[in-house]
Amino acid sequence: MNTWVGFVGFTVLVAVLAWLGTRRHRVNDTAEGYFLAGRSLGPWYIAGSLLLTNLSTEQLIGLNGDAFQHTIAVTAWETTAALAMVLTALVFLPRYLRAGLTTIPEFLASRFDESTRVIMSALFLLSYSIAILPVVLLFGATGLESLFDVSAQLGIDRVQSLWLLVWGVGTLGSLYAIFGGLRAVAVSDTVNGVGFLFASLLIPVLALLAIGEGDLFGGLATVYHEENAKFDITGNEPGSFLPFGVLFTGMIVNQVFFWCVNQSILQRALGAHSLAAGQQGMLIAAGFKLLGPLVVVLPGVIAWHMFKDQLAPSDYLQAYPSLVKAVLPPALGGLFAAIMVGAVLSTFNSVLNSAATLFSDGIYRPLFRKQATDRQMVRSGRWCSIVLALAAMATAPRIDTSGSLYNYLQQINATFFGPMLAVILAALFTRRASALAAKSALVVGPVVFYLVNFVYREPLQQAAQSVFGITEPIHFLHWLGVVFGFTVLLILAISAWRPDRRVPTPAPESPVDMTPWPLVRPVSALIVLLTLACYILLAQ
Repeated sequence: MNTWVGFVGFTVLVAVLAWLGTRRHRVNDTAEGYFLAGRSLGPWYIAGSLLLTNLSTEQLIGLNGDAFQHTIAVTAWETTAALAMVLTALVFLPRYLRAGLTTIPEFLASRFDESTRVIMSALFLLSYSIAILPVVLLFGATGLESLFDVSAQLGIDRVQSLWLLVWGVGTLGSLYAIFGGLRAVAVSDTVNGVGFLFASLLIPVLALLAIGEGDLFGGLATVYHEENAKFDITGNEPGSFLPFGVLFTGMIVNQVFFWCVNQSILQRALGAHSLAAGQQGMLIAAGFKLLGPLVVVLPGVIAWHMFKDQLAPSDYLQAYPSLVKAVLPPALGGLFAAIMVGAVLSTFNSVLNSAATLFSDGIYRPLFRKQATDRQMVRSGRWCSIVLALAAMATAPRIDTSGSLYNYLQQINATFFGPMLAVILAALFTRRASALAAKSALVVGPVVFYLVNFVYREPLQQAAQSVFGITEPIHFLHWLGVVFGFTVLLILAISAWRPDRRVPTPAPESPVDMTPWPLVRPVSALIVLLTLACYILLAQ
């Protein structure tokens, strides 16, 4: 009974606070209100929504599972993100807000042409629909089933439970995105973020207290000394799951795209009421990102310490749920379940809201209704959200979980990330790039990565190993770096062959105050130093 009271209580609290946070803002009256919260978001809403858009059960269960199987090197997905967020605050966000953008592809329309914006918007939507949305739902459903034995409680089998959870969580998340707009998403994300931070830090603390028999640091020392090999952050062991070298190739491409260009992330900052608020929100979130090792990696190592004789490597997705069951007091079960559901909702509804924005602004208006009213824009965005939500709920339970699901998500994303980043960087930082070059890169780049990493993976691996005289397979992030470089060269070559003669459309006056945050540079420097310190202290 207490479990259900805690679950329902926290879920209702989030809904009430989201309503209170939006009722005075007429978010549904205009397209800017619905898609960008009327450019009214402050730093804490931005930071909370950034974190919960990114952090969810795919990190808690997926990355902790990978740490259980391998080492803490997988924390690179989290710690290096802080560096990219600093880059956004200092370089990218001022350019976006000065241009008054609603979407990132919108910039390509003024820099190149409308068809370039349409292609970029379509690629964003494709990556969301085939990777992020269904995988988020599947991780959430799998985690809830593992944590709370939903199938046993309801008297149904595990497959039925997954379908029920996917559709239940997906429907609830859709309601926030479809009817509330960005402000409702941001408010609910922030509330869920407070709960998520508390719950995710509570688990390793309780586990270490149990191992140390009441001594937190004693428990940490025990795990560190007995599982010392797990604490090598460089990942340079033979057959490494995430070798250190990828931090200087594809990981850079991945993180810069995800945090500096990705619409589902940047939309929160684009809704800032000022540049200073956007920079503060981005850097607050970057600071919390440095807690990533404690949340999405350390529990996996603790689970290895406690359950390595009970869980097989193929059971890696059970590592974090097993740890939660072992250390979480029953009285907190309902609250923890509600927080986990909230984390899934936050990522799901944030991506849906961004997808709606991309479709309305980047496809519906340019292709179907150039003079669309605000009401028509909002309606088209809602229909896009409904279609994508239904598609994600229908496909999520069918995804194969035999390998690393988090790695699968990153490989699918990498298909689009490299070429899209190359085009955005060319548009932002050079006047030489032409519209033909940008469109060619957006079409050719993803095809090349798909062929390299999926279709012809084995023969290319063998050829590369022979050429470089190595025995280990080349990590997909290295291939991402190679394809990114190829795409940049393609843009330069086509632009030299067919230069663009058109004059870019001048940007309108910024709709927000562009005074930068006075502390943006010192705080950015501190975050960079703390990130480097993580690697220096944990390198072996």
